[in-house]
Amino acid sequence: MSVTPVSIYDVDFPSITSLQNTNKTVQTGQTAKTEGTASFDTILNAAVDMYKEADALQKTAEEAEISFALGYTDSIHDLAVAQQKANISLQYTVKVTNAVVSAYKELMNMQL
Repeated sequence: MSVTPVSIYDVDFPSITSLQNTNKTVQTGQTAKTEGTASFDTILNAAVDMYKEADALQKTAEEAEISFALGYTDSIHDLAVAQQKANISLQYTVKVTNAVVSAYKELMNMQL
């Protein structure tokens, strides 16, 4: 008997792909951004998109719970998948937020 792994979360995070795309060299007017740097605006927009996506998945999970509780759907599988997607998205968002706050605190503690 063999077990085939199933991906629980098959949606790519757009914030990750947008952050990866910022590592390319970009020419803008008089200034040139080199590899590995990203504008603050791009990173901020990616973070806002990440929060919006996490919120949307939480709302979808809530709607699935209500539908199941009211008897509109019989699929416990769909409910579990929606809850797991929301949980993973929330965990990811919290970890990224904690990493950013930690990096900010480290920068603020630097002495010049």
